Amino acid sequence: MDIRKNWIEIRKHFNKCFRTNFHVSLASVDKEGNPTVTPIGSLFLNSNQTGFYFEKFPTKLPENSKDHKNICILGVNSSTFFWLTSLFRGKFNSHPAIKLYGQLGDKRKATDIEIKRLNARMRTTKLLKGNNYLWGNMEFVREVTFTKVEKINLGKMTENL
Repeated sequence: MDIRKNWIEIRKHFNKCFRTNFHVSLASVDKEGNPTVTPIGSLFLNSNQTGFYFEKFPTKLPENSKDHKNICILGVNSSTFFWLTSLFRGKFNSHPAIKLYGQLGDKRKATDIEIKRLNARMRTTKLLKGNNYLWGNMEFVREVTFTKVEKINLGKMTENL
């Protein structure tokens, strides 16, 4: 899968992932070389193989980024209907999971446009108590530049993709 040629498809996939499980998994490496995974509920992909996430709760990621900028993000479409339909048909019509590889950039103050994107995504949960706990007062983002994409291979179920 080519990251530039398939970027629109990749963005659509990650949007579906968020709708089905409200997060993606971001893997990083600590200063001792140990891998760690952090759930991120606020990843946004831009139109040019870059993205950002709001950095409010992660504690290990900012620390790990001082020594190791490389990360991997796994987005899984966890829709029950998607999986049951695929299992019934014996194949997936779109990728069940995609990994993006890249590098963490700088942490900076979020722009008004970025905050609007977050609020638009979270509008369905706006009236729920937990919405403000998780996504209220988001001030800072960390930029990400993506360099490589990898589709998840699930044998015969994904051989047509």
